[in-house]
Parts: sequence; structure tokens; C-alpha cells
Amino acid sequence: MQQIALSDAGQRDRDIVELLQGGSHEVAFNRLLERYERKVYRLCCSLMRDADQAADVAQESLLRIWKGLPGYDQRASLSTWIYTITRNRCLSAIERRREAVSLSDPAVEQAAEAATATAPEAGRDHLDLLRGLVEALPERYRQALTLYYYEEKSVAEVAAMLGQAEGTIKTNLHRARALLSERVRELGLGDPSLWLEEAA
Repeated sequence: MQQIALSDAGQRDRDIVELLQGGSHEVAFNRLLERYERKVYRLCCSLMRDADQAADVAQESLLRIWKGLPGYDQRASLSTWIYTITRNRCLSAIERRREAVSLSDPAVEQAAEAATATAPEAGRDHLDLLRGLVEALPERYRQALTLYYYEEKSVAEVAAMLGQAEGTIKTNLHRARALLSERVRELGLGDPSLWLEEAA
């Protein structure tokens, strides 16, 4: 099944690859931008959890992609190559952010406690509360669930974007839904399946 997905991805981007092989790097990059700029930004948003930082890292990623185009060797599909560069840029940015902020900082501790102590508020919309619960999930579950439900990516696309096996993504989605169901029950908010349907 993985081979079919890679073949489909290769087929989809064949025009860009042919332009690269013909030495038309600028035309190839412009076409790549049309097809992938929003996807790169969405992946950055999912990993960075901050729209401004995601925009910066997306620009860094696209610049890295532009510089690397002449060396693209087709060992991976173009989309996988793009997502790998983007994911690595995000991970580097997250590491820099962690180094800049001490976890012993009282403000950070308060923010972490607030994220895990989400409670229903009067007049608060179901989806707002659900998003709050999603934000409090462990990172690997939150990333998979955000891309799958909110960005409407397939399991194969989520796997490619996060550089993980499809089985891992399915497991993380299953565990994310189980944790959300448990949290919804704890808060006394009715049938968890209704909430999970709203995320779709």
C-alpha cells in the first residue's frame, strides 16, 4: 500500500520533476509553490502551534527547498522530500525555542497547568472547548489528530508529513480519540462520539 501512495505522489508531481530534469528550476519552483505552499504552512502550524512562528518557519523551509532543488535526486517522492525538509526546519525551530525558554520559568509552568486543566465555561462553544482539549493532548497525538481531522489529510498524507509509518499514525489517532473521550466523560459533557464527530 505504501508503494501505491508513493507512486501516486510521484505521478502527481511528474511535471515538476520533468522541469527540474530539463534545468527549468525557476519554473519548477513556481509550480511547486502553487501546489505546496499552503501545505507547508499547515504542517508548520501543526508542529509549531504558533501562527507567526509557523509563517517564519514555512518561509525558511521554502527557501531551503528552493536552494535544494538542483540536488533533488528522486530517491523519495517530491512531496516526501518537501515535507522532510519542512519537518526538520520545524524541529530545529522548536529546539531553539526550548533552549530560549526555561521549563523552570513560573509563567511556563502556569501555562502548562492551564492547558491540562481545561474546564467548560458558560456560553463556550463546543468546538472551542474541543480544540482546547485537543491542544492539551500529548504532542504526537495532537499533531496526527490536527492534520487528520482539522486539515482533512488522509492517513497516508499525515504519515508523509510527519515522517512516520501509517500504522503509527493510525495508532496515535486511536489513542488521541480515546484520551478525548475520557476527558469529555470526566467533564460530564455527554456522549463523546458526538464531540468527536464535530472534529471531523
